[in-house]
Amino acid sequence: MTTTAPDVTKTPRKKRGGKVIGNTGLYIATGVAALLFLVPFYLIVRNALMTDPEITGENWKWFPTDIQWGNITEPFNDETVDFGRALWNSWVVAVLHTSGILLICSLAGYGLARIPYRHANKVFYAVLVTLMIPTAVTFVPSFVLVSSLGWVDTYRGLIIPGLFSGFTCFLFRQYFLGFPKELEEAARVDGLSYWGAYWRVVVPNSLNFFAAMATITFISGWNSFLWPLVIGQDPSSWTIQVALSSYMTNQTVNYHLIFMATAISILPLLLVFLFLQRWLVQGIAQTGIKG
Repeated sequence: MTTTAPDVTKTPRKKRGGKVIGNTGLYIATGVAALLFLVPFYLIVRNALMTDPEITGENWKWFPTDIQWGNITEPFNDETVDFGRALWNSWVVAVLHTSGILLICSLAGYGLARIPYRHANKVFYAVLVTLMIPTAVTFVPSFVLVSSLGWVDTYRGLIIPGLFSGFTCFLFRQYFLGFPKELEEAARVDGLSYWGAYWRVVVPNSLNFFAAMATITFISGWNSFLWPLVIGQDPSSWTIQVALSSYMTNQTVNYHLIFMATAISILPLLLVFLFLQRWLVQGIAQTGIKG
């Protein structure tokens, strides 16, 4: 009597086939999502290099009939808006805003996570409560305070009121709670203080997370509109977002100028994101937030 050995190759082949199909579907879905996210950028560049009649024409055109390279310099030559000054203001505000928040919120988060203090939890809960307060509630008191200090139309008024973020402080605390204590204990044995351990041990070993927070904070500072609109009352203190809004009036709308100025304004964001993108996902994953 003979027995036939079971075919052990069928099941693995089925598993491999299902895995290939699943990966293919994932790649297709990812490609479609990427195309959808790229559509706004395509429209911005397309309209920026067109004339107004082509943009508003009845017949849709995928690409400009005659690329208007001269549109690139038009925002800088516009006499009504100092576009170059607005770009510089946004750069200064975003860089200083990012640097200040990283320093202050990281120190606050480290103190709440590591320094023993019987009221630490109460302070942490107070920070969390600030996240529940609508921005509109604090907007008027903040403006009155800044105005009384004479900081209207100044970098101080644009930057200092936003140098603390409860959410960023929370993220730093969550990260430092998961930071290896052994490294800090070794630093303390060597005679370093909390500040020394933070600056010489924690920060050099947390650059991924700092880079992720810097990316998010820089983008937020660059895109801020309402506070710079109120504080920057003089055109010389406008940021790029306020300058862009000035191109749309009740009388005229210069479409190609708006789109070209928008395309130029997002270039710094793209450069910052491309430079720091490899740390972004990894840094967010290290916050300790699950789900």
